[in-house]
Amino acid sequence: MLKPRIVIIDYGMGNLRNVQKGFERVGFEAKLTRSKRGIENASALVLPGVGAFKDCMENLEKFGLIEPLLRSIEKGTPYLGICLGLQILFTESEEFGPQKGLGLVRGKVVKFRSDPDHKVPHMGWNTIEKEREAPYLRGVESGAFFYFVHSYYVIPEEPRWISTFTTYGKPFVSGMCKENLFATQFHPEKSQQNGLRILGNFAKSI
Repeated sequence: MLKPRIVIIDYGMGNLRNVQKGFERVGFEAKLTRSKRGIENASALVLPGVGAFKDCMENLEKFGLIEPLLRSIEKGTPYLGICLGLQILFTESEEFGPQKGLGLVRGKVVKFRSDPDHKVPHMGWNTIEKEREAPYLRGVESGAFFYFVHSYYVIPEEPRWISTFTTYGKPFVSGMCKENLFATQFHPEKSQQNGLRILGNFAKSI
């Protein structure tokens, strides 16, 4: 039986190769693509990201990838978003003024407020607390450590999509699951065995 075609969307940003190597370590091939056809024919889509929300959306638009991405998600193709790949699912971000996202999840992206004990960006290892079960979290326990690097976090309007919280000064949403959308604020590709388990769960669920 053929393995699923996991496609990592290359929009000119993000640590794409690290994510690709993560899938390879759990026994699945993942292709990098900037092709509209490649996105529409994928068995699963992955969108990693490091950087600014505005730049991410502008690059997706520049390469003509927004429409094929939305069409694929609409027809039920599993999607894994990492960091910015989580944030762009939302209605808007306040980064550099109001910026429009994909609008697949109602809510907004807001910035951490810095204080003497909690510098921005939030960077390094932190734990998750599971709010509800999701397929990609199978075998991952509350209290597991994951690697974060971000200055903004998501606030969904509907709590039922929240799968994990993490505390940095106050609790924030670090993982969500909505139908065929799975997304994390942390970086599974940088999170050793716990992260590899998430990549493996995603690949095996396709």
